[in-house]
Amino acid sequence: MPLHVHPDIAKLVPYSPGKPLDELERELGIRGAVKLASNENPLGPSPKAIAALSTGAETLHLYPDGGAHHLTRALADRLDVSLNQVIVGNGSDEIISLLVKAFVAPGEEAVMADHTFVMYKLAVTGGHGTIKEVPLKEWCHDLPAMAKAITDRTRLVFICNPNNPTGTIVTRDEVTAFMADVPDHVIVVFDEAYFEYVRHPYFPDSLQYVRENRPVVVLRTFSKIYGLAGLRIGYGITTPEIVDYLHRVRNPFNTNALAQKAALAALDDKEHVATSRVLNESEMEVVASELRDLGFHPLPSQANFLYFDTRQDGHDVFNRLLKEGVIVRHIRGSMIRVTIGQPEENIRFLRALKKVI
Repeated sequence: MPLHVHPDIAKLVPYSPGKPLDELERELGIRGAVKLASNENPLGPSPKAIAALSTGAETLHLYPDGGAHHLTRALADRLDVSLNQVIVGNGSDEIISLLVKAFVAPGEEAVMADHTFVMYKLAVTGGHGTIKEVPLKEWCHDLPAMAKAITDRTRLVFICNPNNPTGTIVTRDEVTAFMADVPDHVIVVFDEAYFEYVRHPYFPDSLQYVRENRPVVVLRTFSKIYGLAGLRIGYGITTPEIVDYLHRVRNPFNTNALAQKAALAALDDKEHVATSRVLNESEMEVVASELRDLGFHPLPSQANFLYFDTRQDGHDVFNRLLKEGVIVRHIRGSMIRVTIGQPEENIRFLRALKKVI
């Protein structure tokens, strides 16, 4: 019998994570490939997290703490919010899905940019909601246009800040004006996965809206600057009411014991965070300068990656770089996103790019 699949699910394209490095090297007959595609920390995990993991294996026969109590308590203390204002997820991706489950009924709307983190679209479509995409303006979220797109059926607005894949931000004044126009029935989600990398002096304090008990969710993660992408753990800060509803649709043991243990240790690793920031800032300027010398114009980025127009078939450039042992991310059309790596990785990318263009 043919499968009966909901049309919303049938039209989804699965997220493509790319092949493992060893498999790619085997297929292409190359060695020493570098991966600059997924915005991972090139310095690796927090050393404190690695040390914590070395003592966690003996209790793996036990279920993890279903409420991630110790990590939740540490996050609440660090961010000066109440314990019941924090929720921990299997990556911040899971919290996005929980928000859709809890607050978007079939046919209800979620507003987002047309060029932003793909998981918003996948989660809303998978939950049978309606997507309202608003074009970026000069590669940034057009917050006035997003406010105008809100209707009585809008339940969520997603603002990725800094935006993935562009690296651009919306500022404090822009967010203040936007929030003044958002009706109370709409939950605004500020996805700040790259928060720790931001250097801009006018980056908004989105947590102020949580402290004012506004329907706002701030998402952050341990996958980026803390270097724990392989453990899949992120968190959200919001109102106690929203947290309560998210817990109702959350799986009981959604974050594993080792992830909780490593994240708790990484949260206290200020040295690793500082070193990662310094490396990212200095190497980003090197890569951006070299790209400009090649005639490209990378967008100003507040994250740990650069986004630029190759002015040719981006997928073709991506494939030619692959054959040189350099993995970047082709997003769409002529656009390429490259993660800022360690100096030798960035040199490898720039040499390969010069060769393939």
